[in-house]
Formats: sequence, C-alpha cells, structure tokens
Amino acid sequence: MSALTRYDPFEQFFPDMFRRFPRLSGFDKDMPADIRIDVTENDKDYSVRAEIPGAKKEDIQVSVDGNFVSISAEVRKEKEEKSGGRTLLKETYVGSASRGFSLAHEIDDKAVVAKLEDGILKLTLPKREGGGRRRISIT
Repeated sequence: MSALTRYDPFEQFFPDMFRRFPRLSGFDKDMPADIRIDVTENDKDYSVRAEIPGAKKEDIQVSVDGNFVSISAEVRKEKEEKSGGRTLLKETYVGSASRGFSLAHEIDDKAVVAKLEDGILKLTLPKREGGGRRRISIT
C-alpha cells in the first residue's frame, strides 16, 4: 500500500502567502500563525506582549539593534489520538515564526527584561538616555 501525501500546487509557488490563510491552503487550522504583538509606551520604556503559543523559552530568540527589535521562535505542536494501544492519528507541526519592528526611540539593550508565561512573551524595553529624535537645523 502506498503512502498518501497532500499536494497543493498553489502552496508550492506561494508558500508564505498561503501560510497565513490555513483554511484556503488546506493546512491544519491550528497551525501556528505569525507572532502577534501589542506594544505600549510610557516616558521611560516600551512594553511588548507577544503571543507565541507552543514555544519554549529556550526556543525563542530576541535581539535589539538600536531601535529595531526582532523576535523569532521555533514552534512545535503535537497532537496524538489513541484507541487502546494503537495510535490512529498523530499530527505534528514543527516550524518557525518571526517578527521584527522599529520603535521611535533607541533601546538600552543592556537593560532589556524578557519573561515567558503561558505562551506569552513579555518584554520591557527601556529607552536609551539621550537617544531618540533630534531636530537638525538647516544652514
């Protein structure tokens, strides 16, 4: 008996576009999507809340370069259904997700705080003293 594989010609030519629309491309609707973020600001720092379900803290990378913040993660999802002692269905997804964004002020990269709780990454990004915008006079 031969193994069956799913083939989607559209996914072959446009993988990133159809990855965002799992129902259109035939992928599992529970497949991890891009990292979703909320960013808030006060006088001293930025707070970032990033949803990364299925990622462990050792699989998440955060980098700061001036005012650019990058978050990437390896995401694993496993689902197994058993009937008695036999496995009837096992769906596994392993992939990566990433997100990058620029902020209005430069970040003090030595004082960044990152915590992961229940699939939510919380970042505190302190603004660099003396950084930010500067008005330039034209002569």
